[in-house]
Formats: sequence, C-alpha cells, structure tokens
Amino acid sequence: MYTETKNNKKLKQLYQKALTIKSAIPHPRIMGIIHECGGKMHMAERQWADAATDFFEAFKNYDEAGNQRRIQCLKYLVLANMLMESEVNLFDGQEAKPYKNDPEILAMTNLIAAYQRNEILEFEKILKSNRRTIMDDPFIRNYIEDLLKNIRTQVLLKLIKPYTRIRIPFISKELNVPEHDVEQLLVSLILDNRIQGHIDQVNRLLERSDRSKGMKKYTAVDKWNTQLKSLYQTISNRVG
Repeated sequence: MYTETKNNKKLKQLYQKALTIKSAIPHPRIMGIIHECGGKMHMAERQWADAATDFFEAFKNYDEAGNQRRIQCLKYLVLANMLMESEVNLFDGQEAKPYKNDPEILAMTNLIAAYQRNEILEFEKILKSNRRTIMDDPFIRNYIEDLLKNIRTQVLLKLIKPYTRIRIPFISKELNVPEHDVEQLLVSLILDNRIQGHIDQVNRLLERSDRSKGMKKYTAVDKWNTQLKSLYQTISNRVG
C-alpha cells in the first residue's frame, strides 16, 4: 500500500522493521515482497546501488519460490543498473543467465546494450517498439527520463571533447532533441562542473574554456603581484 501511494517515510519504517523480524525459515515469497518494496523505496530516493541490491535479492527469492514476479524484479534490476551506470553484465551471472532470452526480458537486454554503447536513436527505437514490456509498466516509465538524460549526457560529453566551440543546433541534431533541451542539459553540466565553459546565446554556441589554463594564468598573475609587492617593499625600505 505504501509503495503504491508513494509514502516513502512509512515504507522505510515498515521495510526496516520487516528486515529485523527473525523467523526460523522465512518464506522466499515474503522476502521477495520485502526486498521489492525496499528496491522501490531506494529508487524513489535515487539510491540506485541500494535499489539494485534489493531488486537482486527480490529476484532471487521470487525465483526460489517459483513466483513470476521474478521477471518483473529482473527488469527493475536492469533499470537500476543502468541508472547507476554500471558496466557489469547482469546476465553473465548464473542467477540471471537463464532468463537472458526470455521474451519479457529481451527488450531490456537490448535496451541496456544500446545504453552502454551510447546509441541514442537505437535506445529510443527500442522504447517505442517494446511499449508493452517496458513503457506500459508505470514504475519503469517513471525513470525513463533519467535514463535518457544519462545517455544524452554521455553522448554530449563525448561529442564536444575535440572542440573549444561547438554549435548548439549541431548538438541538438546529434542528440535528437530540441535546442531548448540541449541548453538545459548544458546549463546543468556547467553548474555541476562537468563542462567548463559558457553558452553564447547570440551565436548559438557552446564555448569551452580550459579551467587548468585559467588557473595557471591566475597563479602566474598572483605570483607576479607578490613579486611586485616584495620589490615595492624593498625600494621603500631603501628610500626610508
């Protein structure tokens, strides 16, 4: 109930209590439910790694119980792994490997492959052509924009790397998003210090600056200023 109503405070209290209950042999289905709720709670808090851990435990418990929720939790595990930008292939592990070619999972494995290769168009194509298995799940749908922002960020950072000046319309075309969205992403990355530079609104350009060069210049000027003060002090002492 708390998961559906997104009452994270109550869910957290219930989750922590549930984990402390000691039972001789806890039923794997019950543990699956607890860990699935925990995973969703961590996702709401944007704690991707903790969410991935809980979804993995939920998947294993549901699998042990023979419960079909294992497929859904495996999807959520793939989602959390993408959000935490993990390069680990989940389907190399013995627990998830048997489900790699499951029709319900195949779309997610294709999605993570496109995501790891930073192929935006392919990523968006997979989302559109697999609406039932991906976008029709409200929980997954809530985090698609986060995934798109991540993949666009990676492509953008790679795209601008060779340039000191790059046109925003060109970035827009490469990312397959409107120029306004490109500007918002650039502003976010500049504020987070992931890009050093500024946006030239008039000429529709991103102008990058090398912070290390700027710091060297500042250090040189500061050193020169200190030497001038020292020289001035020496002359003053002699005149005095």
